[in-house]
Amino acid sequence: MTARTAVVVLAGGTGARMRSAVPKVLHDAAGRTLLDRVLATARTVMAGSGAARLVVVTNPEAGDAVAAHLKSVAPEAAVAPQPSPRGTGDALRAAMAKVGKASRLVVLPGDAPLVTPASVLKLLEELDAHPEAPAVFLSAVPQDPSGYGRVLRDAHGIVVAVVEERDASEREQEIREVNGGVYAFDRRFLEGALPRLEPANAAAELYLTDLLAMAVESGRPARGVPAASPEEILGVNTRASLARVEGVLRARAASAAMAGGAALLRPETVTLDETVVLAPDSVVEPFVTLLGATRVGEGTRIGQGCVIRDTVLGTNVTVKPYCVMEGARVGDGAVVGPFARLREGTDLGESVHIGNFVETKKAVLRQGAKANHLTYLGDTEVGERTNVGAGVITCNYDGFDKHRTTIGKDVFVGSDVQLVAPVAVGDGAVIGAGTTVTADVPGGALATSRTPQTNVEGGGTRYRERKGAKKKKI
Repeated sequence: MTARTAVVVLAGGTGARMRSAVPKVLHDAAGRTLLDRVLATARTVMAGSGAARLVVVTNPEAGDAVAAHLKSVAPEAAVAPQPSPRGTGDALRAAMAKVGKASRLVVLPGDAPLVTPASVLKLLEELDAHPEAPAVFLSAVPQDPSGYGRVLRDAHGIVVAVVEERDASEREQEIREVNGGVYAFDRRFLEGALPRLEPANAAAELYLTDLLAMAVESGRPARGVPAASPEEILGVNTRASLARVEGVLRARAASAAMAGGAALLRPETVTLDETVVLAPDSVVEPFVTLLGATRVGEGTRIGQGCVIRDTVLGTNVTVKPYCVMEGARVGDGAVVGPFARLREGTDLGESVHIGNFVETKKAVLRQGAKANHLTYLGDTEVGERTNVGAGVITCNYDGFDKHRTTIGKDVFVGSDVQLVAPVAVGDGAVIGAGTTVTADVPGGALATSRTPQTNVEGGGTRYRERKGAKKKKI
């Protein structure tokens, strides 16, 4: 393919039917925006076709959100504002000033994230193989063609028109073959045809599909190329269609994980971003959500109901049910949960145990350390083999600043201890239950701060007698 190609992404939809202030193409599907997914397809097509230019059509009515997003994710893209959005044909008109010297154009909808680069490259191959056809489009035969433009062919199978559903007759609506909204055009044809587009339809918009009818009129009919799967052409116009697209993406991710050797016990219940990596022999129980840059090592088991984002789990880790993790690292052989929360900056060493209702944040626990019950460890370092008892709190915030607690190795921290940071506990120290630690504890020391216990002989009996007498009077 030696011709210079421009890829045009139509990203001007406001998403009115989404009932959202967020532009449609910036809605997420399985961890990435719709636009980011289409841009990834566009880049692959450009690499495989010698494309010279990426153009994204935006809608000023949607605000600057799309343009701002493009600056961060696709600074190489030329932005073409569509001043008065009047349909897909008008959008391509807006793009023409930005396509440079390209002799052919690919048009991708910004709200169709399932279209594959292979299908788009196939359109370009078809355009090259049939120079008599000035336009090629992606078609499909979905189970339910509702909402899509129907492809009209003559008795010889030649495309004679594509009719939008709202403009189609009852008979035309019975046609199952639909237009996928992805095109490859010869530029010379576009330069002659685009100015002739008219809003002669129910929506009073300029349709790209009318270009296909113009091709027929010129005696050079467009060609339809079937998509590899009807799923590819699924577009997003409503919350329901977004959920459907996301379901496809997550099902693909689950299938890929299982093909790689991971066990998903009920894959239909697992929410899995495609960026998540599951090693062979990892096990994911039902209703688990794995998001972002999460990595799961071999032999690791994640219990039911866990939500884990941007976290690295080592090998043979056990995550018991209903844990929440974000931005954490968990070492080999560690055990976490149930009902534990690991916040950003948590780094657990090998064989660390974090138990039920324990919360950590910017906490480093070295090999073999344990915090098994009802504990908060924030801005903390805990040494090897140290045991943190139930109800322990690192008091890391003084109302203005955060402070760090450092606990050495082989320390025993009793239950209901408060460590008021900044404070350090030396190796081998013992802190008695109920102690409030406000000063450093030397290595090997015993720290306590209890009020002496007082026992009143017979006091319990007299207390019960008084309470009983009052009840009888009432």
